Amino acid sequence: MSRGAGIRSWLSVYLKGACMGAADTVPGVSGGTIAVILGVYERLIAALTSLDLRSLGHLRVIHTRRGRAALVGDLLRADAPFLFVLGAGVLSAAATVATAMNVAVTRYPAPTYAFFSGLIGASAVVLYRYVDAGTARRVLVAAAGFSGAFLVTDPSLAGARPTTLPVLFVAGMVAISAMVLPGISGAFLLLVMGQYEYVSGIPRRVLGGIDAALSGNVQPLVESLVPLLAFGSGALVGLFSVAYVVRAALERYRDATFVFLVSLMLGALRLPIREVAENAGSVSVGVVATIGVSVVCGVAVVSVLDHYTDELQY
Repeated sequence: MSRGAGIRSWLSVYLKGACMGAADTVPGVSGGTIAVILGVYERLIAALTSLDLRSLGHLRVIHTRRGRAALVGDLLRADAPFLFVLGAGVLSAAATVATAMNVAVTRYPAPTYAFFSGLIGASAVVLYRYVDAGTARRVLVAAAGFSGAFLVTDPSLAGARPTTLPVLFVAGMVAISAMVLPGISGAFLLLVMGQYEYVSGIPRRVLGGIDAALSGNVQPLVESLVPLLAFGSGALVGLFSVAYVVRAALERYRDATFVFLVSLMLGALRLPIREVAENAGSVSVGVVATIGVSVVCGVAVVSVLDHYTDELQY
């Protein structure tokens, strides 16, 4: 592979991670769904489940050439560079694009959710071309996936719950599943658990804590970091545990697993469609046209991505 092609491939991975991170900041859209659309889903699962904690043992001899070589070898076998670049894209987008995404959902909810509906629906159509759902068992699997997502994305399930460290740990485990389980939004799951408002405010509180620490008062920083660590620890546990389950399912029942995952995506359409209906206001030619164009734009994005990502090898 030429140097230019290598840079292009890594830039593509970074941008796909950014798309995943941006998507997961919006309730109703899954970063895992974006990973499937963009063709990095299976590689993400394989890389996560290839990481071996025993590699940390090399840190004891990191000062030696052999120790460094052994650690680098383990990381390369686990596809750690891919995880690092993809993760950098996810985190940078979550930090910089989240505000714009939230403004769009808040100020223009109907066209924004219409765009998401088109994107998710079109991606399901694209992916169904690559799986065989023609057996009775897979039809049942599809029904189970659709029904599960349809029930989970019921807005009436959302409710306020007290925020404690154990609750934040569980919230991290549950929300991160959106990265490895397409069709379910991590942000929406936080809404269901009543933790979305608190968790989304953690970065702001950490920044405020850093500012206070620079002025000599470290207490606000400590108070803001403890919830972040609780949520992040839960996310790490959930990320690797769910990833192993999904990889095992893909290895043994690949078609059935993808039928289930794509059906989850279709079932999760309940939330964006409901948001469009509730926020569209009175029916008029202008409203219908705006929503229609937004849906078409979502479909177009998937079509373009499907066309141009077929050539890239991941």
